[in-house]
Amino acid sequence: MEKIVECVPNFSEGRNKETIKAIADSIKNTKGCSLLDVDPGKSTNRTVVTFVGSPKAVIEGALNSAKIARELIDMSKHKGEHHRMGAMDVCPFIPVANVTMEECVEISKKFGVRAAKEIGIPIYLYEESSNIAYRKKLPQIREGQYEAIKERIITKEWKPDFGPAQFLPEWGATATGARFFLIAYNVNLLSTPNQAHRIALNLREAGRGEDKHGKLKEVKGMGWYVDEYNLAQVTVNLNNYLVTPPHILFEEVKKEAAKLNVAVTGSEMVGLVPLEAMLLAADYYIEKENLFIIDQDQKIRLAIQRLGLNSVAPFNPKEKIIEYIVGQDKNEPLANLTLRGFIEEVASRSSAPGGGSVAAAIAALGAGLGSMVAKLTLGVRKFEKIDSKMREIIPALHDASNALISMIDADTEAFNDFVKALSLPKATKEEEKYRTEQMQQGLKKAIKIPLSTMQTADKAWDAFEQAAQHVNIASKSDVEVGVRALEMGIWGAYKNVMINMTDIKDATYKKETLLIAENIKNRAKIMCDKILNILEKR
Repeated sequence: MEKIVECVPNFSEGRNKETIKAIADSIKNTKGCSLLDVDPGKSTNRTVVTFVGSPKAVIEGALNSAKIARELIDMSKHKGEHHRMGAMDVCPFIPVANVTMEECVEISKKFGVRAAKEIGIPIYLYEESSNIAYRKKLPQIREGQYEAIKERIITKEWKPDFGPAQFLPEWGATATGARFFLIAYNVNLLSTPNQAHRIALNLREAGRGEDKHGKLKEVKGMGWYVDEYNLAQVTVNLNNYLVTPPHILFEEVKKEAAKLNVAVTGSEMVGLVPLEAMLLAADYYIEKENLFIIDQDQKIRLAIQRLGLNSVAPFNPKEKIIEYIVGQDKNEPLANLTLRGFIEEVASRSSAPGGGSVAAAIAALGAGLGSMVAKLTLGVRKFEKIDSKMREIIPALHDASNALISMIDADTEAFNDFVKALSLPKATKEEEKYRTEQMQQGLKKAIKIPLSTMQTADKAWDAFEQAAQHVNIASKSDVEVGVRALEMGIWGAYKNVMINMTDIKDATYKKETLLIAENIKNRAKIMCDKILNILEKR
């Protein structure tokens, strides 16, 4: 899966449409960035921009927008209700998918270094990116706002992390860092605003008054009444949805509301939400209610229904879930072809897609057949006694098949990286050395993908063996084709590992990788024969 980072820079301009558009366009036109939202405020004179992209892309998008802000915003003339200290006031980087907080810390530092060098602006690190206690939180850094920078920035204690320790009247200063994804979330109540606020005070981390022991960590909240909806809401910011996810907040509100004899009528996601948060909710209700749901779209439907996310406005996953908006499927051009289209692409006069992509496709089909026969057995009255067994084995086969699909494109992309390295210049010793290094990296990537195909497919064997022993014997031939396809896919991936290993110079890497590949290939032959034998005896 692609790495996705969110960046939410705040600019001290909310009234000049041309400036706002220029900033937004600079991000929109950055390769690899998807502009999600532009939210200007006239009274605050501030615009919040939200975009996502790969780690490298978001750095470029943030830099491009900062350069436009440097040209078009003059902080010496800025007035607004919101606290501020710079033209680009704050620029946080947030992990969304397949990215760690540590990676986002590094991203923020790379942005800071380049912004200081290329634009000549002072940069402060904050939140997870800062190790200085007295200047870790944004309010600490922004104390006194823009007007205080002139005196603070020249002191030892407030020397910027990057860039000049001098006051730039037109710019001010910028804070950048890494933080968790903040989810703005409301739970609807048929109650008074006082009751909603009472519930919020019981649940939020800060608690109430002198009692600083609220029930839920990483939660800020209050209660209010929304005339537009004619209901009250517990409105919260979930600062870390891995600590307190939306479904836990929702369930706790339900408990508190029951004590007050108040009805809960669903909830509302304000803005966007990561896919992971929705899947966490689905998994919670699946376990709580002993359900069996493995398709992602059905899990999302379950989460929407259980949380009542359609109660005040339609919740369209394609418009509310970040990964769906970005359209990760667009990054799998081969896998998204028709079957005919894929075969024709393989048959064309081009070296890619080649054996690695075909091996992944065959293995995916093999695991898919295993998943199919297990699903066809599940829920059939005649086989009710083995429903629990089917529930155990279906996820492994289903997940393996889906994971192998992504390997189809990954293999071709890895090969293309090696081809690019081959075309690098080699006129000087430095160029030749760099070319060699890139070729070796390209080869290792070209090995890593088929090896991952083998490892992913290998995870399906135990479930396949269980399927062979228990599924409807009328599907015997489907299982036989499936195990043969899975073995063939592993063998094909193995051959791609071997052919790319020839020119690898790292002897230790070569030995360790070959051992892993040989073991998986040999196990595939053993397991295939074993499962076919089981089927023959049934």
